[in-house]
Amino acid sequence: MAQIELTELDASEEDALHGKYLTFSLGEKDLFGMEIRYITEIIGIQSVTELPEMPVYIKGITNLRGKVIPVMDARLRFRKEERGYDERTCIIVLDTGELSIGMIVDSVDEVLSLRDEDISPPPDFNKVGRGYIKGIGKVEGNITLLLDCKKLLSDEEMIELNASL
Repeated sequence: MAQIELTELDASEEDALHGKYLTFSLGEKDLFGMEIRYITEIIGIQSVTELPEMPVYIKGITNLRGKVIPVMDARLRFRKEERGYDERTCIIVLDTGELSIGMIVDSVDEVLSLRDEDISPPPDFNKVGRGYIKGIGKVEGNITLLLDCKKLLSDEEMIELNASL
């Protein structure tokens, strides 16, 4: 898989990216989206070094051009059945300012433009759960779960991960 790298954005470019989400699949039907402004690059599966005593969804760490970043398997994070990686599996590298992490996904689909009126708030049960669902995107009858990249890991999980690094 070819590597795609995104550069830092200034304020006008960030405004232009408002409402743009990179969508990815987990399985046949589940479609997720992340704000494109947090995505630095998309890479193929790389060698990952396991870390002891981490949650099962943290696959380990990888060296990305001299920078060590943790790698999380999105399937396991969202409590889906584990499956082997194939030629479409890739790592989406996110940087939220507080967190740089690679997220393994089954496949990347497209960049989706959503207007604010196309996004509904998540159901109330999200308040009890992890809170990483930011909204529900609706396009042509299809639903895309929009993730809050800053809440993919809880504060406790970030502390544990940083201590291991």
